[in-house]
Amino acid sequence: MEETIKLKTPELFVLIERKFKQAGLPDEQAKEAANQLVFADACGIHSHGVVRLDYYAEQIAKGGITLHPETKFEQTGPSTAIFHGDNGMGQFICRQALEHGFKMVAESGLALVGVSKMSHSGALGYYLKKAAEKGYIALSMCQSDPMVVPFGGSEIYFGTNPIGIGAPCADRPPVVFDMATSVQAWGKILDARSKKQKIPTTWAVDKDGKPTDDPMKVQGLLPIAGPKGYGLMMMVDILAGVLLGLPFGKHVSSMYDDLTTGRNLGQIFLLIDPKRFTDPHEFKIKIKQMVDELHENKPADGFDQVYYPGELSQIKYETSIEGGIEIPTSIYEYLQSETVHFNQYNGKDAFAE
Repeated sequence: MEETIKLKTPELFVLIERKFKQAGLPDEQAKEAANQLVFADACGIHSHGVVRLDYYAEQIAKGGITLHPETKFEQTGPSTAIFHGDNGMGQFICRQALEHGFKMVAESGLALVGVSKMSHSGALGYYLKKAAEKGYIALSMCQSDPMVVPFGGSEIYFGTNPIGIGAPCADRPPVVFDMATSVQAWGKILDARSKKQKIPTTWAVDKDGKPTDDPMKVQGLLPIAGPKGYGLMMMVDILAGVLLGLPFGKHVSSMYDDLTTGRNLGQIFLLIDPKRFTDPHEFKIKIKQMVDELHENKPADGFDQVYYPGELSQIKYETSIEGGIEIPTSIYEYLQSETVHFNQYNGKDAFAE
């Protein structure tokens, strides 16, 4: 296993922001993207943290991300809108779209914002937490590379197509749950590769469709809970792809195929103001009651307690903010170097080594 080094979150942020700027990303966008990568690593979602930076830097440097996007907010109804991202940096585009959504939900109580044409946008939990901290319920889902073998099939078709939801909670941080509809996100495989670790045989298959524990041999991911995860993947592509007039399924652009051109990915945000349905304070109190009752639930053998969905990430986040984040030494050396990227992704297939 590769050695790691622990960094305080402000130090990691500065190093990531610097690398984004080296690649050519404008200051405001570099700051937003760095914030999100640090958030992901702090939550223990290393699949969407600094391990992604080399890829982003190569894509930015080679022109696959529009550095000065001509964005457009198109309100299509009292509670509906499309934010046209012009293939800008996904984290920056999504935050802009979300800010428009906040204005809409404050006025009408409900906002459904589709984000059209952007680059990879990272961990959904980052956006969901921002919304829940403002008192809103938030749901988001987005497209990703076709990398998953459909239930009953032998060829990849859908992406890992994540779904997330967040809600405010009284006297506690927001409840935020963010999951891939595959057993694991592709970034988890990348994380295992960077740390030279094996993976569970339930995560993925090799070129022959057989389970593998070697992250370097992965040629297809598996849907969570078989047909159930497969069904959710399809629904995500309908809402975040077809609904926005974007490519879907196997037609979604590959992450690595051509880093010189935009990916045209789609994402949606659904924001709900609880006060349009119930007393907002009472709503938060009941969420807290739910959490407390889950904590009081007798744990099964082998478990120390029952956690609410997403709680372990929140605990990890709090621990990381206090004590720091461990990253592979090789990535730390890259962050400190003057190397913008290692020129290792462009033209590769979805399972690039």
